[in-house]
Amino acid sequence: MHTTRRNFMIKMLTTTGYALGLVFSKTGLADWLASDFRRRTIGTTLTELFPDQVLHKTNKINLKLPRIAENGSVVPITITSSIENVDTIYILSEKNPVPLIAKFTINPELETYIGARFKMQETCDVIVVLKAENQYYQTRQKVKVTLGGCGG
Repeated sequence: MHTTRRNFMIKMLTTTGYALGLVFSKTGLADWLASDFRRRTIGTTLTELFPDQVLHKTNKINLKLPRIAENGSVVPITITSSIENVDTIYILSEKNPVPLIAKFTINPELETYIGARFKMQETCDVIVVLKAENQYYQTRQKVKVTLGGCGG
């Protein structure tokens, strides 16, 4: 296909406009919560993320995690829940240098389903906390790591 100079310039300007729109949009420049993702203990992380909150233990959160992770660099997780109106999902690992692995903000009208892969340093509990209607629900599962992924 033969491209004229005029068509080439139109395509270049359009692409540049899209790129600039992404760079200067509020979504593109959203603040990353670096304070949430820093080195600290799991106790400090839970206290700072959920101050004055009760984390209710529940069996309404379903975790699909391997019991034994042969490689801590790639641990798959799938989270589903029957809890209604979930708007935030937190994934934490007790013994990682940075305990907060991920924080997902979702539309409460959607079905709760998240799939991801993450790193684990050593054998420990993976904790999942869901926020729904200003209530916090948690579940945990132990994962044995045979080959470390975070710094090991």
